[in-house]
Amino acid sequence: MHIGIAGNIGSGKTTLTRMLSEHYGWTPKYEAVTYNPYIEDYYRDIHRWSFNMEVYFLTQRFRDILEISRSEETIIQDRTILEGVYIFASNNMDMGNISERDFRTYMDLFELMMSLVKLPDLLIYLKSSIPRLVEKIQKRGRDYEKSMSIEYLTGLNDKYEKWIAEYPGEILTVNADSLDFENRPEDFSSITDMIDARLYGLF
Repeated sequence: MHIGIAGNIGSGKTTLTRMLSEHYGWTPKYEAVTYNPYIEDYYRDIHRWSFNMEVYFLTQRFRDILEISRSEETIIQDRTILEGVYIFASNNMDMGNISERDFRTYMDLFELMMSLVKLPDLLIYLKSSIPRLVEKIQKRGRDYEKSMSIEYLTGLNDKYEKWIAEYPGEILTVNADSLDFENRPEDFSSITDMIDARLYGLF
């Protein structure tokens, strides 16, 4: 079984992935941290290298989803291939960093990849407001996130809402603004209760 965790930057995906994997005994799958041959060029010239960077990420994420599809374990994944495409690559096109022609080629490749695998059995979407995202991003204090603008986060949030509204698979939306699942056991239990009801027909 494949469980995906989706949500904007700072919504709590990695934390929830870890906590659910420990609670259920599921195998966590985080984005692979490997040498990226485009990263230095990308930050020197984002417009020139965005397409290359997105194809590289797509390749890595497709490798992940192939591994998941072949596994007999229940795997919970922190960010799926779908977000990389419908949120981040799409946003790069909107910002003018990827041409429409290149994006069509990218989408043709993605659709071919998805013809070989299936959607997650359950997608858990952490829905967050911009003020809450900013608060959590500032709290964790990652240097590379400090330059992110409100406009950038808002654009991503808008894309998430549109994508989730049209998502064709099984989805569970969690209002992350109203919960502190990392520090309040009762909030975490409310999430596991919803998952149990969805997956196992309990409650």
